[in-house]
Amino acid sequence: MSLELFRKETREWLDANCPQSMRQPIKKFDDRFWGGRNPKFASEDQKIWFERCLAKNWTVPYWPKEYGGGGLSKEEYKIYKEEMKRLGCRLPLFNFGISMLGPALLKFGNEAQKSHFLTKATRGELWWCQGYSEPGAGSDLANIQTKAEDMGDHYLVNGQKVWTSYADHADWIFCLVRTNAEGRKQSGISFLLIDMNAEGVSTQPIRLISGKSPFCETFFDNVKVPKENLVGVENQGWTIAKYLLTHEREMIGSLGEDGQKVPLHKSAIEYVGTENGKLKDSILRPEVARWSMNDTIFKMTLSRSMDEIKSGQSLGAKSSFFKYYGTELNKEKYELLMSLKGMEGGEWEGENSNDGEIARMFLRTKANSIEGGTSEVQLNIIAKHILGLPSIR
Repeated sequence: MSLELFRKETREWLDANCPQSMRQPIKKFDDRFWGGRNPKFASEDQKIWFERCLAKNWTVPYWPKEYGGGGLSKEEYKIYKEEMKRLGCRLPLFNFGISMLGPALLKFGNEAQKSHFLTKATRGELWWCQGYSEPGAGSDLANIQTKAEDMGDHYLVNGQKVWTSYADHADWIFCLVRTNAEGRKQSGISFLLIDMNAEGVSTQPIRLISGKSPFCETFFDNVKVPKENLVGVENQGWTIAKYLLTHEREMIGSLGEDGQKVPLHKSAIEYVGTENGKLKDSILRPEVARWSMNDTIFKMTLSRSMDEIKSGQSLGAKSSFFKYYGTELNKEKYELLMSLKGMEGGEWEGENSNDGEIARMFLRTKANSIEGGTSEVQLNIIAKHILGLPSIR
């Protein structure tokens, strides 16, 4: 099929099948469908949109067909994204099993793991969370102490993870564990897949300054994990961990890149209005324009890099650039929204402010510079691996 015909058919299918309510900007948590063992749809339209995409294998259109994906080429997937953005269509399914674990399993998983877990991911049957950070292993991730003891046919896992987003909702966790305490810290780490319903797994929510939080502490107390849930080779999980982090950082850096957020300039017009075709607030007008230009350039750069990845090139250290710059853009965005709203921007509760959405998000964006690797760590990676600057050591 020619790309022109593919674009035409994609546009027609989206026009005919995406409900109007699924073309509205995302404003709250359940505007996205996360899937899971016991999935909850926020509306009938959300359910219809998911089921229609599932029937077409378009919940994850760029994954191989044998795992429930659409098998689209990089050119076709680019067209798909453009047409989704044109209509403002929401993703039919969103979770970390797709954006983070999926790429790692495609590269490092065995056939049984890919067939089982990737297929369930495309069908929205599992909600995943990430078990990386620990109280003593944040930026120094290799310092993890959660231990997995080899018991023959299974591992016995004991330890604690922290900042595990949505662990209280998740069905499974992809987890870094220590299987060897000797030698270099990085060489004794393994990558395990753990059922959150397993005996000995528990979670405790962490409340943030914004008053809301997806974060949890996760505890493992003599948790039995089958050996077949080891991804890759024992004690060589650090390679998988680093590969997955490139996708996490790209995901964090491209916040709102799916085209489903309200553009800043539209919010600015809604908040302060226009006069003679210009934003009324003459002081913030150039700041909104500057941010919008930087955002456009960033998205173009991100799109180019995604094309390079689909052609076989590695994202590598570029993920740190995207994570750092995307984080800064998101922080600036909510600072501008607070300023545009004026005194109302600080409202914490009430229907008029959607329970203080802007103020809470303004505070939440500060965590962007910590999660997925702190901004300081990203700048060090950029300096060393992209700019080639010498080490001070």
